[in-house]
Amino acid sequence: MPPIPVVFGLIAFAGVFLFFLGISQMRRSAGGAEDFQARLAAYGVTTTAGAQTLPPATGLRDTMNRLFQPAADRMGRGDVKKGKPSVAEQLQRADLKLRPSEYFMIQLGSGALVGLIGFWRWGPLFALLFFAGYLIPGFYVKYRIGQRLKKFNAQLGDTLTLLSNALKAGYSFAQAIDTVAKNAVPPIGDEFGRAVREMNLGGSPDEALSNITKRIASQDFDLVATAYSIHRTVGGNLAEILDNIAYTIRERVRIKGEIQTLTAQAKASGTIITALPILLAAFMFFVTPTYFQPMFGSFIGWILLAIGAFMIFIGNLIIRRIVAIEV
Repeated sequence: MPPIPVVFGLIAFAGVFLFFLGISQMRRSAGGAEDFQARLAAYGVTTTAGAQTLPPATGLRDTMNRLFQPAADRMGRGDVKKGKPSVAEQLQRADLKLRPSEYFMIQLGSGALVGLIGFWRWGPLFALLFFAGYLIPGFYVKYRIGQRLKKFNAQLGDTLTLLSNALKAGYSFAQAIDTVAKNAVPPIGDEFGRAVREMNLGGSPDEALSNITKRIASQDFDLVATAYSIHRTVGGNLAEILDNIAYTIRERVRIKGEIQTLTAQAKASGTIITALPILLAAFMFFVTPTYFQPMFGSFIGWILLAIGAFMIFIGNLIIRRIVAIEV
C-alpha cells in the first residue's frame, strides 16, 4: 500500500490537471471547417459526403468529455418549474465557451486543489475546503452573468434609439437589427449578431428576440420582445413604441444610479462589518496559531464559531434587505 503522502500527491496532480485542462478548453470562436465538423460529431451529428460518414472526433479532449459527460448531465439539469436554468444555459448567459462536462472538470479540479491545500495546512478540514473549492467556479459564473446583464441593460436604451432611427429611415425590422449588430459593442452587439444569423437561417424576428430574452434573462429586453410581438399582431408605429421603451429604460437606469449612490454607504458598512471579523480571525490564526487553537480544540469553541458565523450571516442578510430597493 503506498504511503499517504504519495496518494495525496497523486490526487493533487489529478486535481490540478483537471483544473487546467478545463480552463484550456475555453474557446472564443470556431477554428474552421475541421473544428466545426469535429464539434458536430461530438454532439452526435454526423455529416455525409457521398457515401462516406465522417467519424467522431478523437483525442484527449473528447475522451475526457465522454468520461465526465454523464455526471455533468445529471448534475447540470435545471429546474423548469422553479425557473432555475441548466448549467449549459448558465454558461451561455455568462458567455463562457465551455461544455457542461468541461465546466464539471473545472469544478472538480478547483475542489481538489483547494481541498489538498487545506489538508496540507489544516488536516481534517480538507473535506469542507474541497466543497468550498468546488463552488468557486459557480460563483465566478454567476458573477459573469451579473456583469454581462448589467452591461446589456446599460446599452439597451441607446440600442433601442438606434433601432428606432433605422426604422424611421425606412429599414425593415430585420435590416434594423442587422444595423444594430454591426454598430453596437458587446455584449448587445454579439446577441443581435446571433439574432441576425438565426433569421438568415430561416427563423422569424419573434423567435430571434425570444431567444435573446432566454439567453440574457433581461426584464428590460423582455419589454422589447413583447412590444414587437404585439406590433406583429395588431400593428402600430413600432418606432414610436421603441422610443417610449427606450425612455422608460433610461429613466429606470437613472433612478437605479441614484439609489446606488444613496445606499453606497450602507452597502460599504455591511461589507466591512461582515468581512472584519472573518479577516481578523484568519489573521490571528496564521500569526498566533497557539492563541487561536482553543477555538478548534474544544466542542464549546466550535459552537461559538458556529454562532458567530450565523450572526454574521444574519446581520449581512438584514443589511442587504434594507438597501435592496426594487425599481
